Amino acid sequence: MSRVGLQQYFVAISFLLSLLSSPTQAANIFFDWHISFDRTIKPVGKDQPVITINGMFPGPLINSTTNDEIYVNIFNNLDEPFLMTWNGIEQRLNSWQDGVSGTNCPILPGKNWTYAFQVKDQIGSFFYFPSINFHKAAGGFGPIRVNNRQVIHVPFDKPEGEFDLLIGDWDSLPFQLTRTLITGIAGIGPPTHEHMLINGKGPYNNSWGGQHESIEVELGKTYRLRISNVGSEVSFNLRIQNHQMILVETEGSYTQKITFDSLDVHVGQSYSVLVTANQPVSDYFIVAASTHTGRDITGVAVLKYKDSTTQPSGPLPVGPPPSDKDFSVSQAKSIRWNMTAGAARPNPQGTFNVTNVTLSQTFILHSSYARKDRRNHFTVNNVYYFTPSTPLKLADYLANGTGVYQLDKFPVNSVNAEVIQGTFVASGVHKGWAEIVFFNEFDEMNSWHLDGFGFYVVGFGDGEWSSAARETYNLFDPVVRSTIQVYPGGWSAVYVYLDNPGMWNLRSQILKNWYLGQELYVRVYDADPSPAKERPPPGNLLHCGKPVITGGRNPPETMPNPTEPLVSGACSGANISAGLWCVDNLVPTYNLRRKHFRRSFRRITGALPGLFADVKNMRIPAPNAPVFTVVLCDGN
Repeated sequence: MSRVGLQQYFVAISFLLSLLSSPTQAANIFFDWHISFDRTIKPVGKDQPVITINGMFPGPLINSTTNDEIYVNIFNNLDEPFLMTWNGIEQRLNSWQDGVSGTNCPILPGKNWTYAFQVKDQIGSFFYFPSINFHKAAGGFGPIRVNNRQVIHVPFDKPEGEFDLLIGDWDSLPFQLTRTLITGIAGIGPPTHEHMLINGKGPYNNSWGGQHESIEVELGKTYRLRISNVGSEVSFNLRIQNHQMILVETEGSYTQKITFDSLDVHVGQSYSVLVTANQPVSDYFIVAASTHTGRDITGVAVLKYKDSTTQPSGPLPVGPPPSDKDFSVSQAKSIRWNMTAGAARPNPQGTFNVTNVTLSQTFILHSSYARKDRRNHFTVNNVYYFTPSTPLKLADYLANGTGVYQLDKFPVNSVNAEVIQGTFVASGVHKGWAEIVFFNEFDEMNSWHLDGFGFYVVGFGDGEWSSAARETYNLFDPVVRSTIQVYPGGWSAVYVYLDNPGMWNLRSQILKNWYLGQELYVRVYDADPSPAKERPPPGNLLHCGKPVITGGRNPPETMPNPTEPLVSGACSGANISAGLWCVDNLVPTYNLRRKHFRRSFRRITGALPGLFADVKNMRIPAPNAPVFTVVLCDGN
């Protein structure tokens, strides 16, 4: 090569390296979202509250690029506490923003709170939804796109356009009634969901005269459909009349391209497919039909060609029999990782693989149902989850979990001898490989999701899992995603690298299962306090729950009960030396007898000579009296 050629070569290489190594041109994206009930929408023609965001159902699109910073200021106009979670967004080093009961205090009615998170090192199709109080059954969900940075090659040609299809089963009852009925306390069985909505709309030519969804395409053009199952409990099979779909992405991973006539999508899952408008100009049916359930629910939208004057006609496109488990499992196994494509980073996805990993721990989680104390429960290893009033992450930060949960109290690879309730928190080995095996005792599909991570789907099988099943695993090119289906009477196995410190929710995505106890948390702990290892709590951190004793000698079993408001500044040197009980950092009008503390947490530091009485006048009888610290949190 000539000297000039070498110079040009090195200039080109230097330019490319500067693009890849320079600070990411990440954007700051801001939203103000007003969460409200709307009874006028009537998606299935019934009078029921629908949760809207700025009047929209579904909610607005979050359209972002890898490493963007997202700020969502949520104003809760409901009459109930509210939280939003970001399904599939990994919240790298920042479980404070995950938006589930174990990480965040709820946003109280009439209040607002801002989520601030980065879509760090991710690409793909995701969605958000309300995470508490069974709110997801009333809506409040919406799409999330995380696009590639320009310097990263996408393994397919840029489509002409993109469409988000949020599809899910829908109940015709008000969600408040449904969440009561599913507990079983009324002596009436839970309702069966009767409808399938596509982008919040009923099927084409529905009986109540409601709108249907329609997407417009142009002859000869190719489009990307981002499909998510935002429903409560029903898997669906998607097909498009006279058109095929090419699968390219699932929940942040590029897949090997594979062509399908129909695609199973299970609760909580997301996919991207490419569809080419290669048929005569007309309108065509898009069908989402329930599968792996005894119920027959069908959603119908329209693929409308530009300039078409012909309504869709003919029978709806037919998919596999709803009971055809073999078809579904075979399709699931055919979905493989694209090992050569880049994703959020320029290096190929296949750089990170599970071919030769050493497992640090194995979780074997049995999903089952129990009836106890006249209520329905869904369990993990015979434990149904108790949600404490203090979020686990907050208790972990303030008091190492003391008084809120006991780490590793419940079994993660065996079934508890009897059905019990508890706050199920298991240790995850930081930077270790975990194997998680989900076993489904139900006769209907289950679906499991892990916040904070993408996991490698290595295997499916029938009956009980045993270590011999590892011989059947796909360790070469398993797809990476965050939600996995578990077939009736079968198991699904995943590998996950626990490199993201935090408190992470592991849950059934079937809404009634989750609401009635089928979840646990995985605590991934890094002892290094550096914010580069895990972000500190945000400046706007909410506090809630019961008082938590955080340390000291001989802590009290009960809280002080003063007879009059405490005064800030009582912890002066003179007061301490005089032996008076001292209280620091309190607002003058605070009274500890109140059930609610409506400001940020306060600390009480002092000494305990005996039972509490009039704290203000209490004196320390000896200089070596035991000292303790108490943290008070907003809320109940």
